[in-house]
Amino acid sequence: MIFSTILFYVLALVLVVAAFRVITATSPVTGVLHLILTFFTASMLWMLQGAEFLSLLLVLVYVGAVMVLFLFVVMMLDVRMDALRAGLKTYLPLGLTIGLIMVLEMAFVLAKSWMGAGPAAVIADDVDNTRALGVAMYTDYVFAVQVGGVILLVGMIAAIALTLRKRADVKRTIPSEQIRVRPQDRLRMVSIPSQTEAPAAADADQAQGEKQ
Repeated sequence: MIFSTILFYVLALVLVVAAFRVITATSPVTGVLHLILTFFTASMLWMLQGAEFLSLLLVLVYVGAVMVLFLFVVMMLDVRMDALRAGLKTYLPLGLTIGLIMVLEMAFVLAKSWMGAGPAAVIADDVDNTRALGVAMYTDYVFAVQVGGVILLVGMIAAIALTLRKRADVKRTIPSEQIRVRPQDRLRMVSIPSQTEAPAAADADQAQGEKQ
């Protein structure tokens, strides 16, 4: 039990520090790396409390979607990918450090589970944790779920609105104009009479070339 308590407070400290760095980082890359660490640490806390389903769901959904969020940030801030590739060596030590912390967190949590610290929880065979979670979300906490859905919808609309600003250096396709186009507007036949170079002009050009 002492090991579990110490591990809980260590993970909680890492979670708070990483979350603070997310909102104080001046670089979007640094903020995204700390956001990954925040989600992963929260997942380890849930696994430490015995909520394996929520823990794996957080890793698969949120940590996996961080890359998509990073793409949204790049689009909204108009960050050039060439500059990001050039700064790879700058962010590499931070990325390796965060990856090492994530590996150590998982190792400590799994070691606690394998060593069997503390009394094991007794779970009946007919209990479905996923079903119990769904019943609790859509009965006792249905208002909170609906509020969370509205907040996510507002955030999605805001991200789309920020990326739809007008830019002069972008080529856009207008399907309505493409549908209304006529064949005669695409191809125009022009009759051009054949032309031949006069001998005198050709001799003059040759003489000018020899002088040069």
